[in-house]
Amino acid sequence: MAGAGNLTVVPTAQFASAAAERILEAREQSGPTFRIALSGARTPQPVYRILARKVADWSGWELFFGDERCVPPDNPLSNYFMAMASLKEAAGLSAASVHRMRGEADPEAAAREYEALLRRELGEGRGLDLVLLGIGANGHTASLFPGGPELEESERWVLPTRSPEPPVQRLSLTLPAIDAAARVLFLVQGADKAPVLRQVLSGDTGLPAALVRPSPGQLQWLVDEGAAQLL
Repeated sequence: MAGAGNLTVVPTAQFASAAAERILEAREQSGPTFRIALSGARTPQPVYRILARKVADWSGWELFFGDERCVPPDNPLSNYFMAMASLKEAAGLSAASVHRMRGEADPEAAAREYEALLRRELGEGRGLDLVLLGIGANGHTASLFPGGPELEESERWVLPTRSPEPPVQRLSLTLPAIDAAARVLFLVQGADKAPVLRQVLSGDTGLPAALVRPSPGQLQWLVDEGAAQLL
């Protein structure tokens, strides 16, 4: 399939553990500093909880975000709020190593601020070590939505975007930022994702998730049995 990359199907009961192992493998293969962009929504929550228990040494981890809803950080709809709640048992994870998007700020200013932070932290000519992504039922990934003007962006790494569902205003990494990563890992779970997963992997370029093509980085898919049933 056109966008399949390296695809692995696992039993649903093992999905979160398998995802955590993939992240830990990426950590082992990185240098002293591991720069990862976390994803939001429901799928990664148990993955983050497993990481919180399994990682004994958080030194060298730098946590970024692939997207954010434009809400305050203490709002339950915030991706930052979800990630921190899921990682609350992560002993030794420093607040200074968690780089959130300021969803409460002016979206354009927050986007430019986060891009400047990314470029400063990563250094010239370098991308993130790992970007975690999911897929929405409409084929969106991060907060890149079908038909959005941000899909045409070729230079900026972070943009304000608009969702068809509330909260409407979002912040998101762009395709150039995602594609600059050393590794991109899609986490897709549930039978409700089976139709859109098939579309994305068939190369439907109307769906943002199908446009993710890291180069020279690796594209990996971890999919549970429910999401894979139409492949």
